[in-house]
Amino acid sequence: MSALARGPHIVVLSSLFPNANQPLAGLFVRERMFRVGQQLPLTVVAPVPWFPFQSVLRRIRPGFRPDAPGTEVQQGITVYHPRFFCPPGAVKFLDGFWMALSCLPVMRRLQRAGRLDIIDAHFAYPDGFAAGLLGRWLRVPVAVTLRGTEARHARDPVLRHVLARALRMATRVFAVSDSLRQVALSCGVSPAKALVVGNGVDIARFAPSPQEHARQALDLPAAAQVLVTVGGLVERKGFHRVIAALPALRVRYPDLVYLVIGGPSPEGDWTQKLKAQVSELGLGDVVRFLGAMSADKLSQPLSAADVFVLSTRNEGWANVLLEAMACGLPVVATDVGGNSEVVSSPALGAIVPFDDHQALVEALARALDHPWDRRAIRAHAEANTWDRRVDVLVAEFRQLAARGLS
Repeated sequence: MSALARGPHIVVLSSLFPNANQPLAGLFVRERMFRVGQQLPLTVVAPVPWFPFQSVLRRIRPGFRPDAPGTEVQQGITVYHPRFFCPPGAVKFLDGFWMALSCLPVMRRLQRAGRLDIIDAHFAYPDGFAAGLLGRWLRVPVAVTLRGTEARHARDPVLRHVLARALRMATRVFAVSDSLRQVALSCGVSPAKALVVGNGVDIARFAPSPQEHARQALDLPAAAQVLVTVGGLVERKGFHRVIAALPALRVRYPDLVYLVIGGPSPEGDWTQKLKAQVSELGLGDVVRFLGAMSADKLSQPLSAADVFVLSTRNEGWANVLLEAMACGLPVVATDVGGNSEVVSSPALGAIVPFDDHQALVEALARALDHPWDRRAIRAHAEANTWDRRVDVLVAEFRQLAARGLS
């Protein structure tokens, strides 16, 4: 009997997961759990939001909630996409309940087929809440991974209640950063129940190449000072805050170039707003929009750059910071979520207060001037590979299955 057949069957529950029509949604969930799926049998249930007049609204807002296939196979793993009732912007405290109801039929089928021993939910609400209900209905243990939205939900007087209930229902709580673990503890979770298991990096996929060659491939001047950000083009990621810092930096660095890598995401699309900002500031020769890129192609622009910057409003554990470091790049990031846990030393970059324009300008200038030890930065990434994280998760899942609901 194979190791996969012997292991507990994990069903991943996540409403943020790639599908044929949204191939870049929730890649960080798939990256983590498909690696677990190399050691344990895995199925994914990725519910998609729906309400009766959704197709009509899509005529006004093209790209709003793209349809997903009912079932698909990704890298040999079956992914189900049941629809759950979710009117946009209304009664969000009921999302977890409706999600649980929509997923119950497929979960029951998986359980009858011997393919459900543990439910593993990503994001505590609504996914973790739905998983908690399903775990009670089906009598299986539930793991919930906190990924970043929980800090905001914990500050909401309505959502904090359902967030805390989701965490109470979970058998095990994973947090991708200690800052998120502290959120769980503030909601009444026992310290023994909450474990930090950060994200990792694929150091084979993300590896430095000679900067000169990378710049030639992207038609970048050899002597330019190059900044880069990778992420969804949405307000939260803070591209606009970096663009606002460029005029001051350009005075000091006339050859400055800012590479913007990303595209629309389930959170929205700020592409046109960002391009308008660039035009208003007269930065058309500074900012280059390279569009969304697959992970396999990111090493080239990362290797071409001098500094990676992420002026984000909120993060759990931003995989992209380690990916940049794996390419030898120092990082300037805002002091939110788990960013300071990734950029854990001045030898790796700088952490700046969120939405502090002058602090961001000064940190980027220092980073552009500093003689970084890029091998040491790469070594930090090598100490945070996926293999280490996955070994912890697999051991935890085996323990959960052995204990059951006890």
